[in-house]
Formats: sequence, structure tokens, C-alpha cells
Amino acid sequence: MNSRKPPRKKNFSAMRMLGVQLSTARRAAGLTQRALGERLMLDEETIASIEQGRRPLKPDLAELLDELLGTKGMLSAGVANLPEIDQFPLFAEQYMLHEREAIALSWYDALVVPGLLQTEAYARALLRSHLPPYDDDALEARIAARIGRQEILHRKVPPTLSFVVWEPALVMPIGGRETHLAQLKHLYEYAEFPGLSLQILPLNRTSHVGTAGPFTLLETADHQHLAYTESQRGSQWVSAPDEVSILARKYAMLRTQALTIEDSRSLLGRLVGEQ
Repeated sequence: MNSRKPPRKKNFSAMRMLGVQLSTARRAAGLTQRALGERLMLDEETIASIEQGRRPLKPDLAELLDELLGTKGMLSAGVANLPEIDQFPLFAEQYMLHEREAIALSWYDALVVPGLLQTEAYARALLRSHLPPYDDDALEARIAARIGRQEILHRKVPPTLSFVVWEPALVMPIGGRETHLAQLKHLYEYAEFPGLSLQILPLNRTSHVGTAGPFTLLETADHQHLAYTESQRGSQWVSAPDEVSILARKYAMLRTQALTIEDSRSLLGRLVGEQ
């Protein structure tokens, strides 16, 4: 899947529930995902994506499924009654769900500190600069969600975490001197966190493969490899194997172009001392 987000989407949790209903009805009818896809002239991946809540079930397809699976309008009713959400778009909900369940995360950021490593003050300063501005309730919800995501760092068995951060993200004094210094100290502490590697891509490199912008790679518990990219125009989920492979190769190259883990921590120490 490779699609951009519209302004409003359906609730991802509700989509997953609807996907479970479809999966249950399909199995009750004695059909595999491939067999159901063949009857509907769809590929197996499309059926899997709908059942996992990664792709919305469209009204016309819901009608066909109700007829084929004998679900008596249940799926059509579910589509018609999916709740709208205002706080977080579908892509953000999808990402947060996969991030919570990931067994490995590889994250490249160019202009800001990665969300999982941000202090609350730094996150607040970033989110306050959003245009159009968030109202107070939306701002607090987003700050709480961003900080809450960091729970995965402290799980009994945390995911394997790798971060490559371009140096400009570390020298930009977002939030002012105190916030900036606290964020650098926070990173310095996490640079020795078990199972976490942090590498800095230095400013003095004459070229690197990360100029197209930030992205995240993740591996799910069932070993599915996905990627997530962000830009001024919106966010993208990338699940096509060839596209994920390109980003994985870029990330591998970025790690060779960045400072070593030890040299990165030394640079962080110098940046902390200079503030």
C-alpha cells in the first residue's frame, strides 16, 4: 500500500474490529484470503489489509461481501457506522499501533529529534509551532500521545531500536536554551540505553542518502516489514516489499555515513558542554 492521507479518516480501532468480523465470516464460509480475493477479483494482500485494519472497507465491496458470505448486511452496516475521529488521522493511529507492537524500529530524522526520544518540553515547543495551530485540547492530546509512546522504551522486552539523526536536529535550539540543553542531556543518557543505538550524521559530510527526508522502518511481531515516511504534504505507509527494500538499503547506507555509536555519544557530550 502506498497512499496519502486525506484530511479526515475513519477510526482505526473500529476498522480493525470490522476487519475481525470479515475474517470471522470468511473462515466460517470455508474460504482462505486468496480464495476470497479470487472470487472478488482482488489480490490476497488487499483482503489481508482490510482484515488487519490497514485498509478501509469500501461500501460497494462491503455489499459484495455481505452477499458472498451471507452476512446479511452486517459489513455494510459496519462501514456506514464507522466513527469519525478528529484528534488523530488514520495514518497516525496506524503508525502508533504498529510502533507499540514492533520488535524492531529503525528511525532516520533530519530536522528534529525523533519522537520517541523527545522530552515533554521539546515536544511541546515543536507542536506549538504547528500551522494551523492546534487548540489547547488538541495540543495537550498530541503531547500526551507522543510522550505516552515512549513506554515501549521501558518494556520488559523493548524492541531493538536504531536511530540516525542528522546533526542540524541537534543544534537547532527548539524551545529556547533550557529546553534545548535538557533535550541534549536526555539524548546523551539514552545513547547508553540497552538495545538502543544512536548515531549522528555529521554536518561535515559532503553528501548522504537521507536528503529526501525522514522515514521509519519497523518489523512487526509476525515479521512483516513496513515503512512510514513524513513530508510537508502528508504521511505515507509503505508496505510494498520493493519500496520497503529501497528504504532499508538507504538506512543501511546512512548508518555507514553516520558517526559510530561511540563517536556520536562523544559529539553529544561536546554539544551538551557547549550550551
